[in-house]
Amino acid sequence: VFETAYISPVKITMLLDTMLGFKHLMSAYQVQSVKACATSAMRDALNSQEVLQTVLEKTHIKIEIISGDMEANLVYENHVAENMNNENSYMYIDVGGGSTELSFFTNGILRFKNSFNIGTIRLLKKMVTDLHWEEMKNAIKTLTLGQKKVIAIGSGGNINKVFSLSKKKDGKPLSLELLRDYCKELEGFPLEERITRYSLRKDRADVIVPALSIYINAMRWAGADEIYVPKIGLADGLIRHLWDEMKAR
Repeated sequence: VFETAYISPVKITMLLDTMLGFKHLMSAYQVQSVKACATSAMRDALNSQEVLQTVLEKTHIKIEIISGDMEANLVYENHVAENMNNENSYMYIDVGGGSTELSFFTNGILRFKNSFNIGTIRLLKKMVTDLHWEEMKNAIKTLTLGQKKVIAIGSGGNINKVFSLSKKKDGKPLSLELLRDYCKELEGFPLEERITRYSLRKDRADVIVPALSIYINAMRWAGADEIYVPKIGLADGLIRHLWDEMKAR
């Protein structure tokens, strides 16, 4: 998508098969409410509306394309700020294939949230320019200037995988130095060896290094030397959002 600006027929078929699978599962479990959302790739695709209409006709599942700001809002709806103390500032970093969402908290208050077009697939396809990096760097440095010590909070499949590889106990942070070590180590192996040596899926093995580079840069610019990896993400925010909608009916 990021190269051609179109979702290919092969990917459309895969999406339809996946959504039909979800439809059957929801039928089996008698699901009463569902919220289906698409993010960066669908935002960029010129044929996105056509694809979503096909999915709706074949599965009766309506997929909503959400903005980068909405992604950041859904992150906040995880109530990630509830367990933060006032001695530190916190930067929430959610890395996806097409974009990175940043949320910044100080004194328990959300001060900033934004989406940047820097993602793992975009990096792999060499579609992230120096200007993209500068935009994120300037935003982070401006945000954190004069603030309390910043602690990072990470979400996304790649940081979760690194946390798993680290054998750290739940609730313990990963150091910036450890992320750098993993990035250098993983970068040194070809794709197939990464898969076997670290028990990575192929679609994880090729994006884990670009993902680490995003976390490392964001932490470096914020002056954060530790990152916590709670088991929450965009899907958790969507569930909470759906629950709030149901209660309001």
